[in-house]
Amino acid sequence: MKTAWQEGNHIQLLENGDEYYPALFDAIDNAQSKVILETFIWFEDNVGRRLHAVLLRAALRGVDVQVLLDGYGSHGLSDDFVSELTSAGVAFRYYDPRRPLFGMRTNLFRRMHRKIVVIDNKLAFVGGINYSAEHMSDYGPEAKQDYAVRVEGPVVDDILKFELENLPDHAQTRRWWQQRRRYHAAENRHPGEAQALFVWRDNDDHSDDIERHYLKMLSSAKREVIIANAYFFPGYRLLHAMRNAARRGVRVKLIVQGEPDMPIVKVGAELLYNYLLKGGVQVYEYRRRPLHGKVALMDAHWATVGSSNLDPLSLSLNLEANLIIHDRTFNQTLRENLNGIIANDCQRVDETMAPKRTWWNLAKNVVVFHFLRKFPAMVGWLPAHTPRLSLVTAPVQPEIETQDRVTSEKSEVKP
Repeated sequence: MKTAWQEGNHIQLLENGDEYYPALFDAIDNAQSKVILETFIWFEDNVGRRLHAVLLRAALRGVDVQVLLDGYGSHGLSDDFVSELTSAGVAFRYYDPRRPLFGMRTNLFRRMHRKIVVIDNKLAFVGGINYSAEHMSDYGPEAKQDYAVRVEGPVVDDILKFELENLPDHAQTRRWWQQRRRYHAAENRHPGEAQALFVWRDNDDHSDDIERHYLKMLSSAKREVIIANAYFFPGYRLLHAMRNAARRGVRVKLIVQGEPDMPIVKVGAELLYNYLLKGGVQVYEYRRRPLHGKVALMDAHWATVGSSNLDPLSLSLNLEANLIIHDRTFNQTLRENLNGIIANDCQRVDETMAPKRTWWNLAKNVVVFHFLRKFPAMVGWLPAHTPRLSLVTAPVQPEIETQDRVTSEKSEVKP
């Protein structure tokens, strides 16, 4: 499948679960024929139960409801919770579920990390927000800062087509002798307003589409770039493009986690501070709470919101999806939000906060940058088994041994 820039869309930025969940739940309650929902995490907490309730209502009134969850991120849902949905007719699937080994989850790599909802053929949601109470601002200090978009218009047809083509009945298996195609990043030949492009990353024909759009954006920037990304440890090409943009006079701002949910995230980002600061990139640590957003903007029109982090998992292993937007009003809304975060909740990183220039740190940086140059090839060595989709049949979840061996992204191959 190949998509193109679509005109005439209405796109609304949604910040955190406070804005996202009411908009989504209302849309599901008004669905007439179809709801397709896929996500990385669905917890059985107050937010998860609200989602359960609206999907159940939709299924009971005859709406075709399809759910796809990641087997790693959403492994903890109870049998009763799931079976109430499947008994009502919900098609409920797990992506690559596996039994724990010595109490540990082994399906660490090649996760289904997308967060997409399509309702009927007229409305879609794309972003980085999962279904858990920690995305609500009243959760406390650990509440996550995140974003999604609500979109109506022609681009919804592309998102729906993508979803339908990846349902089990339509997924195609690629044979080992069939060559993988490489799609060029779609160009916006007639830039205007209310334009949108749906892009995704898989382990097949679209293995680096999202990264290439970031690279193209950085090379095209004239005045300003703002990137807010929760898990920032990209490849060398993207780091080099950020420095190049800053050196030619573009104001490049990077917002990363200052209060991360996983300490290793900050350690990885800090190793890059000296390289970025020396190149003129402005780096800010978001200190209010954990940052979970994956958004960016460029100049006066370009923006993106989605599920893709800028780290090895998202760029080389996970299944991801972003919406790229060309619209002055949306760009300005996102800019005001991010600049407000920078002004009120961030600390600007200076050389005193970067790792000291010692022989030990120099050696670490050399290792890090050699890794960043090579990691897309290196991750290809990681397990590249064929993930399975497990269809949950009522009333309870099936045993792993009886799962369907159907893929959701055609057949996984090494990137």
